This record gives sequence, C-alpha cells and structure tokens, in this order.
Amino acid sequence: MNLDSLDDWRRTHNCGELSKKDVGTQAVLMGWVQRRRDHGGLIFVDLRDRYGLLQVVFNPEMNPRTHAKAHSVRNEYVIAVQGKVGVRPQGTENPNLATGEVEVLAQELKILNESKTPPFPIENEAEVAENVRLRYRYMDLRRKRLQENLILRHRTAKVVKDYLSSQGFLEIETPFLTRSTPEGARDYLVPSRPNPGSFYALPQSPQLFKQLLMISGFDRYFQIVKCFRDEDLRADRQPEFTQIDVEMSFVDAKDIQECMEGMLEVLFHEILGVELKRPFPKMSYQEAISRYGLDHPDIRFGMELVDVTDVASRSNFHVFTQAIQGGGIVKGINVKGGGELSRKEIEELIEVAKVYGAEGLAWVKVETEGWTSPIVKFFQTEDLQEVIDRLGGETGDLLLLVADRVNKVVHEILGHLRLHLARERGLIEERTYQFLWVVDFPLLEYDEEQKRYVAVHHPFTAPKDDDLAHLKDAPLEVRAKAYDIVLNGTEIGGGSIRNYRGDIQRLIFEILGIGPDEAEAKFGFLLEALDYGAPPHGGIAFGFDRLVMLLCGEETIREVIPFPKTQKATCLLTGAPATVDPQQLKELHLKGEI
Repeated sequence: MNLDSLDDWRRTHNCGELSKKDVGTQAVLMGWVQRRRDHGGLIFVDLRDRYGLLQVVFNPEMNPRTHAKAHSVRNEYVIAVQGKVGVRPQGTENPNLATGEVEVLAQELKILNESKTPPFPIENEAEVAENVRLRYRYMDLRRKRLQENLILRHRTAKVVKDYLSSQGFLEIETPFLTRSTPEGARDYLVPSRPNPGSFYALPQSPQLFKQLLMISGFDRYFQIVKCFRDEDLRADRQPEFTQIDVEMSFVDAKDIQECMEGMLEVLFHEILGVELKRPFPKMSYQEAISRYGLDHPDIRFGMELVDVTDVASRSNFHVFTQAIQGGGIVKGINVKGGGELSRKEIEELIEVAKVYGAEGLAWVKVETEGWTSPIVKFFQTEDLQEVIDRLGGETGDLLLLVADRVNKVVHEILGHLRLHLARERGLIEERTYQFLWVVDFPLLEYDEEQKRYVAVHHPFTAPKDDDLAHLKDAPLEVRAKAYDIVLNGTEIGGGSIRNYRGDIQRLIFEILGIGPDEAEAKFGFLLEALDYGAPPHGGIAFGFDRLVMLLCGEETIREVIPFPKTQKATCLLTGAPATVDPQQLKELHLKGEI
C-alpha cells in the first residue's frame, strides 16, 4: 500500500472533545484505529488518541473513493480523517463516551501508517500476561488505563512542584555521578574512563547533597528525582525509582510534618477531590509494633494484637512455654465471625503464617457450647477463659495465637496475617485515605550477622536530645528524631532531623563501627562541612511512585512507571542489561568475562 502524507492537513480537534455544540462543523482528526466494523454499506471506525475515542462513519454515498479506502483500514492503523460532525441517530448514542452523542461523517481519509496485528487487544478489559505487556510496553501504554495513570502522575508532580514553590522551596538538581558510601542497599557502580580503577555510584538518595545545600544557606530545597538501588525487588520496588526529596533549615520535626501535611492536603484535593482531616494522627514506633505488628500499620480497621504471654505461661502447651522461657512472647488476634471458617480454611491461614516465619498457628473457636481447639486440653478452664476475654472473644469468633522466642517474629507474623484476613474478609473500606505519622523510632539496632550496630534509617539521623547521653552506654535505648508517614498501611515517606554537629556525627560513625580514618575517607567532605557552621536542618523523602500508585488505586508501581523493570531488574522491551563490546570494556580498563 502507498501510504499518505499529511501534506497541508492540520489536526483541528482531538478525539475526546467533540460534542453536540460542534454539530455541522468541519473537523480534521488523527489517531489510531481502535476498532473497525463493516456493516455492509457503512463502515464504522472508532478513532482513538490520548484524549478519548470518537466514532467515524464512512458512507459510500458521501465519497465512494474514501469509503473504498476505509475497507483496507485495520486495528492500530494510524489515520487522518476530514469530515463533518453530525448527531448520532437516536438509539445509537454511547453514554459511556464523552463523545457518545456525535460522530464524524468522513469525507476524506489518509492512511498515515499501517500496523501489524497487535500482540494483544488495546481495550482495557483484555487480560494480558505482564511479561507480554512489558515486552510490548509501547502498545501497553496505548491503553486507556495506563495513559490515565501517567497523566495523573504528571498532574501529581505539577501540584507538588507548585505547592513547594509557593512555600519558598527551590528546585535544585544534585549529581547522578557521585561516590559510593557504606550503609543502605548496594550501589549501582559506574566505571570512570579517565580515572582507571575508580568508580562513580548512582545515588540511592540525594541525602548528603541536600544536607550540603542546607549548609550552603539555601534554606528550603526540593527535587522530584531519580534514585537507584541494587536490591532484591518486589511489587513496590524498582532498581530506579522516583522520590519527592525535601530539606529545610532551622526547623524541628513538627515544622516538617505540618508543611508536608499541607502538601498532601492540596494534592488530594486537586487530584481526587478528597478533603483530608488535619493534623494527621501520630503513633510511636513501639505502639505501632505492639498494637499492629508492623511499623507501617493500616489503621482503617481493628483486629489489634493482644499480649497473652502471662496467661500462656500458666499453660502446659509446650510451644508457648518454651518460647516464653526463651525470652519470647505470645500474642493473638480476634477474627470476628471467623468461627465459620472450616478446618481446611484454617489450614490455609497456617500456610500464610508460615510464609512470614511461623512454625505453626494456634487457634480457638468460641462456640455456644464452649471452645473448639487443639490446645484446649493444655489450659485450665479459667486461664483459657481469660485469654478469650482479653481478646474480646464472643460466640462465633476465631482467635489466632502465635508464640516465638523472638518478639519481632511474633509481631511480623500477626501483622501480616491481620492484613491478609482484612483483605479476605472485606474489612477495609476502599477509597478511604488514612494517614499516620509513626515517630520515635529506635536510632540503632544490632545486626547479629554483622555483629555490630546499624542505623535503623540512616547514619545521618539525629538522636533525641533526651537520649543523647545514652549513646555510648545504652545505644539501643536511644530514640531517633525520625518519622515515617504511612497511608493505608503503606509507608509513602520517611525523614528525620539530621546531625548538624560534627562531634555527634563522628560519635555515631564510631558506634556504627566506622573508624575515624574510614569516616574521613568516605564522609570527610560532609564532616568538614559540618565544622563550618551547619544550621539545624531536616527533611523527608516521599516514594513518588508509591504515592501515585495509591492515587491511581493500583496494586503495583509498575502500573504507574512508563518503562518499568521486571522483578529480576531486566527490561523486556530493550533487553537491558546486556553485554557490551569488548573494546568498551578495554576503554574502561575492565577485563574478565561479562
């Protein structure tokens, strides 16, 4: 086929804007053929661009040559149409389309490009394997749902930039080629050709540079910036991701939290028309773990964890007593109405618990005649009744109990099991938005594998003033000036007040096992800067992809990133990562098999 050129044609309208007010006018439209229907005499084409869908009618009585040409049109052909806007005949309107009351009666047709048969239908409702979608991502991105997601992503970025600019923040770029530093995930390394044997690292975050900007006197900084981490992936992680990065001087945690609440308030109003209630509630890290098992709790529903260690210690149930004697705990949750679950369904819950580290799961059904449970025989009647009362058990409820020598294991098992049950039983009210600040995190934790202290957030987080005196003698009791913001059980951001005094930063490096020489070699530029009059400062970083995911109501950030990687960090579209020419390796002073 000889394809047409546009010549002097110019698009006058997009496919989503025509309505009854345009009836009788001439229009030139361009786009992709979503669907072609041949009704014998008339040919109907649904023409699509990113603005919408419009029906185009080819009638042999209007222009036989154009009608004949329309016979060759197929799905995903790129065409241009010139014609008159008309009203659809009564009874043929499509109320699901913004343009559903009108159609374009084609007078001229240009076929600008052909298309092979698409690898999958472009309609939203078509089920397509994700690996196929990622292989043909440019086709996937033609689908309405993906286009709407990326349009919302653009709008979100614009609202954030406008808000922060209105609050006196400056958008300042920081380098992508920097030096590798310890702590955190693995870096992506980039060899330096002019400096043989030396490497840049792609930034996991602009953390040190934004602190340097505060020391430079810029007061309020932000970026919507790409970051890179070489880590194992899951649904909400990518090797390259985007974050809203913010830093402020002469502030405390409350100042930062209030400013960010204002940003989210404007964002949700502008994007979703949702009015958020401020201030957002706050909860300490310890309370979050104790009540919900996780440090990013979903507080839209109950089913809180309850400690029954003291009662369980009086039982003869070996699993419980051994865990308690080993310094552990026993906790449980109450699944209201869960007594209806069959033994098979309870076994499935046990398998879910095992995914998160459980060796088993004790259960008790509260029934009119008494209790049904494999562990009843190990309890005195009054002790089991106390467990049930403490968990608020009533007839028809199912109580689930977990024990372990390690408290963290118990909390994580029940925390994840709680979320699983809430989703399965429809306990979560959809399209509600419950924000929560989690505060008072531990500054440090002890890594048994490395046999040393590690930072819970990062080594530049400041300790609470009241706990500063205990840094050396009781480091695990020191709380951080850190805060995470959680939305519907998903951590969407985290930040802290920083160490702006060089002596405190050096002390924390020492406790982390980073000696003076290593600290100077890897962080000397920061330590030196802190000695030149650093202001009190702090900030926060939001996971932009996660935030957009929640705004779109999606389950994975791959649905809101234009060209995402797989869970093995590969790009099915381009074939990256790939081998390179040996000459390139030689120029980079690299050798060996790749």
